[in-house]
Amino acid sequence: MLIDDIAGRRVLVIGDVMLDHFVRGAVERVSPEAPVLVVNVTEERSALGGAANVAANVAALGGHAVLIGVVGEDAGAALLGGIIAATDGVSDALVRVAGHLTTQKTRYLGGDRHLLRADRERIGLSAEAERRVIAEALAQLQACEVVVISDYAKGVACPAVVRAVIGAANAAGIAVAVDPKRADVGVYKGARLLTPNRKEMWLATAEDCADDASCDRAGEAVCAFTGGAVLLTRSEHGVCLYQPGKPVWRDPARAQVVRDVSGTGDTVIAAAALALAAGADLQAAAHLANTAAAVAVGKSGTSCVTPQELNQALLHGPDDGLLAGKLLPLTTAAGVVEDWRHAGLRVGFTNGCFDLLHPGHVSLLSKARALCDRLVVGLNTDESISRLKGPQRPIQSELARAEVIGALRSVDLVVLFGEDTPLELIRTLRPAVLVKGADYTVETVVGADLVLGWDGRVELVDLVPEQSSTRLIARSRLEPVGKP
Repeated sequence: MLIDDIAGRRVLVIGDVMLDHFVRGAVERVSPEAPVLVVNVTEERSALGGAANVAANVAALGGHAVLIGVVGEDAGAALLGGIIAATDGVSDALVRVAGHLTTQKTRYLGGDRHLLRADRERIGLSAEAERRVIAEALAQLQACEVVVISDYAKGVACPAVVRAVIGAANAAGIAVAVDPKRADVGVYKGARLLTPNRKEMWLATAEDCADDASCDRAGEAVCAFTGGAVLLTRSEHGVCLYQPGKPVWRDPARAQVVRDVSGTGDTVIAAAALALAAGADLQAAAHLANTAAAVAVGKSGTSCVTPQELNQALLHGPDDGLLAGKLLPLTTAAGVVEDWRHAGLRVGFTNGCFDLLHPGHVSLLSKARALCDRLVVGLNTDESISRLKGPQRPIQSELARAEVIGALRSVDLVVLFGEDTPLELIRTLRPAVLVKGADYTVETVVGADLVLGWDGRVELVDLVPEQSSTRLIARSRLEPVGKP
């Protein structure tokens, strides 16, 4: 499968790297000093932005990104370098220039609502910086399988750099994908694929891309200017792929829930580039990129897409409630839960064996979901159940149990754990609500002290009488099974 083939592919990412800084808090009053809102800051975090976010997306999808851009020798560059160093799958090949201002965007948010953005940037590069970028790109090129030029119009993707990189890549037989920002798309001549959005196509062709006809005119024009293919992203209308001499190919939008479109273009070009590195044709690359975008827009902020999420979306759609979308490893689940928290959602947690699903389970999970916005279920592995309940258990395998639990609308995420208790899951996921049956007390609920310690709640819900997997199993062993 293509999703497996992209793992480990090396992508050279060249472009305008940025530091995205988020300041989040609660807005409860207007300042007495001026007619502006007062944000009571509760959280600050920094993330990779611009071309660096493309590299982060490549890494999240299982590839390896070599990142080239220009930063200064300032605090922003130090913070950016630290994040890159801590990001598995991204190699730092940044060009550090004394006196250059590292691009930084600070977003102030009240809850999940953007209030203000403050930018620190300096557009353009010196001739010496251009020379150093080109030299670094040529030095890194041979060790990579595809090149991405991420143009955010800050100066790194200038004509001299773009032409040198595309020329060297073509000579080496390495495909180049470009996320364009300039009106003169002829600069990108020789690239195999461009991934503009509608605004960028309008800038290049003066076509508004409001309907299929204007999109087709624009796509054909850009193909003629560059000699390459064009993957036009059209938000709710999906994507269109234009190739010189071939009919247009359209792939409809796949997202059912749209929370945030920030950084979606970075996800698109990262997925498309990895597909090209794996030897996929342009149509397969476009489909993979469109599906990845559908997952990305369902998250809050410039979030990356994991192979598990992409695989689920390819099989069932990005919001499907089947096993592939809900069973995740703990590290991936922690990222999903963090996204939910940033979106202001209350995360709940419960756990169990759920060996034979019965009305008591359904009631417990339904009541748990009513106490939160998203419910994570910790599910005992087969090995842990055998330790707890004896060698004859479980009746159903862990994957079968996960599929059944994941099919319930009340469940948003399933995570397996092999320990005797879910303490490590709770410590990692940090739920706001911990739910167990009323046969427990708060004092006997594993992890209750942790949840209460970060101002969460422990809720005990009533159980359905006479309902348990143990009773069902005992009954099935006492009564003979009739002939079919």
